[in-house]
Amino acid sequence: MVSVAIMGHGVVGSGVSEILTTHKNKLFNSLGEEIYIKYILDLRDFPNHPLKDRFTKNFDDILNDREIRVVVEVMGGIHPAYEYVKACLASGKSVVTSNKELVATNGAELLQIAKDNNANFLFEASVGGGIPIIRPINQCLVANNVSEIAGILNGTTNFILTKMIEDGMDFKDALKLAQELGYAERNPEADIEGHDACRKICILASLAFGKHIYPNAVLTQGITNITLKDVEYARIWGGVIKLIGSVKKLPNKKIDIIVAPMFIPIKSQLANIDDVFNGIMVRGDCTGDVVFYGKGAGKLPTASAVVADIVDSIKHLKTRKYLYWVDSDNSSVLDYKESVTAMYIRANTEDKDLAYNKAKELFGDIHILDNTGSESQKGEIAFVIEPMKYADIAAKIAVLENENICVQSQIRIGDL
Repeated sequence: MVSVAIMGHGVVGSGVSEILTTHKNKLFNSLGEEIYIKYILDLRDFPNHPLKDRFTKNFDDILNDREIRVVVEVMGGIHPAYEYVKACLASGKSVVTSNKELVATNGAELLQIAKDNNANFLFEASVGGGIPIIRPINQCLVANNVSEIAGILNGTTNFILTKMIEDGMDFKDALKLAQELGYAERNPEADIEGHDACRKICILASLAFGKHIYPNAVLTQGITNITLKDVEYARIWGGVIKLIGSVKKLPNKKIDIIVAPMFIPIKSQLANIDDVFNGIMVRGDCTGDVVFYGKGAGKLPTASAVVADIVDSIKHLKTRKYLYWVDSDNSSVLDYKESVTAMYIRANTEDKDLAYNKAKELFGDIHILDNTGSESQKGEIAFVIEPMKYADIAAKIAVLENENICVQSQIRIGDL
């Protein structure tokens, strides 16, 4: 019998205890021994819970109990999760977490502490929820040189964009619906401003390229400025708008990483991933493109990934799993102004012919997106430019603005 503790009894934590209880026989058959929940840490009382005698409000009960071999952190946030996880790892206890913010912020340090104390720090559920992605990259694709990872990493924003694309809802109405259905929080900033996706792509980048990438080094743009006009122009172009977290390793060894809305061609495997589903594309030199698809959140999908890590930790109590990256100062991250991208640009103007001529003079070959059948396009131009450094794009947009050509939208083109 292996004793474990669960820190946090919210949505995911309750799911973990439920699976460990209801799937006890299946897990026993996989391990050859029982997983016993000895403690559940939470500040609240659960007098009617079947495991009510296991609840504690005192973290020291877990830390000082030598029988506890694996600790599950599903509290969320940085504090006190960071302090608790650090203490558990330092005492030789393995830790499993679904906490993307913790891993993205402190992953390198916690992995080093785990290594120093012959413990495991596993976090499969931190990126894809119920979608396996950490283990496949670390194990199944280990023979590949991964050159790029890109994906739809946030189900809330994907649901909102799907409603805008398929039902013609504007952003505010789609967000309100997402909140009513429980897909978006009352304060949805972490989702709609891209912070959630940023943390996830940072974890994937750190894993794939071996150095910790901190979120504060990543240009992060959300979807709050996306309009139905942009959705329509994406359709005319031949694609859809998705919020994409993307990272690739350049020939000069720099890491080009970004979270931003992008035009995705309809033929892309990511273009038809809709509603609250997530999709992550990994580009390897041996496998080519491999896409992982599924629900990126939810009580039982996320809890199932946590339980898988618990089982993995128990299997490796005596032989530590190799999951590791080193700390860094973010010097390997490319300045976003140096990143090369194609771009969709929409602008208002009093003279469309003059504006298009100026755009051609500045950007060279442009692909004009013609929406003349729409009344709303009067006094409006839209076009796609060829790839160039973002710094050059920004400088040329400034010239357009000086000519009274008022840019309303600029959205990257995803080569996916």
